[in-house]
Amino acid sequence: MHPLLKLPLTLTFGLLASQVAMAETLPKAVQQMEAKGVKIKGSFDAPNGLRGYAAEYQNRGMALYLTPDGKHVLVGSLFDEQGQDLSEAPLEKLVYAPMSKEVWAKMEKTAWIADGKADAPRIVYLFSDPNCPYCNMFWQQARPWVESGKVQLRHIMVGIIREDSPGKSAALLASNDPVKALLKHESAGKASTLKALEKIPAAVQSKLDGNQALMEELGLAATPAIFYLDEQQQLQTQQGAPRPEMLGKILGKR
Repeated sequence: MHPLLKLPLTLTFGLLASQVAMAETLPKAVQQMEAKGVKIKGSFDAPNGLRGYAAEYQNRGMALYLTPDGKHVLVGSLFDEQGQDLSEAPLEKLVYAPMSKEVWAKMEKTAWIADGKADAPRIVYLFSDPNCPYCNMFWQQARPWVESGKVQLRHIMVGIIREDSPGKSAALLASNDPVKALLKHESAGKASTLKALEKIPAAVQSKLDGNQALMEELGLAATPAIFYLDEQQQLQTQQGAPRPEMLGKILGKR
């Protein structure tokens, strides 16, 4: 499971969710939760006089329930007598869906190298280190989809595995033809002759720093970290080279 996003489930029930108006004054008990670092993203109706609040805490969704007296807050999931989690849909709508769009937009603005046709119907991002054997494994796994024009991989280059990783990522980004340079490097696998830049230009270093900052913001510590939109256009993630049975979910139909 991705550290930012819970795997979404489509649930239908009679709760009406609504955004918390900017001018709304939150109850004091809820304000106390904000003081602890909880970000209130919206409110929703809950049964038996409870008032629900969808919140974000440390990049995860959290449901708060204000008691009818307005003086106490319960934190956690609320289940009905059918065993249905009444917190699921409000969190998906008010927390996870906006977070997904925000993360995807941030990845679009990183320094990535394209692998595949620009008009490919499916885009897949991955944080990639030139010294990462599992990045190369996923590159190999994705060939049928990329070469058929169905998928474009976007390699967000970082340097975290070895001492020369930043220099190698910089060499790819600074190349006259980064797409061709990446193809040559990945095609060679362990036999790659990619050499690290001894002195990284400031502009390229800035790109690497931005990529690294987003990786850290997302709580990621290893490569490849793969991000894709599923059939419902909801953001999903896979850390490490995926098992063969996962390829269809990540890359779509062959």
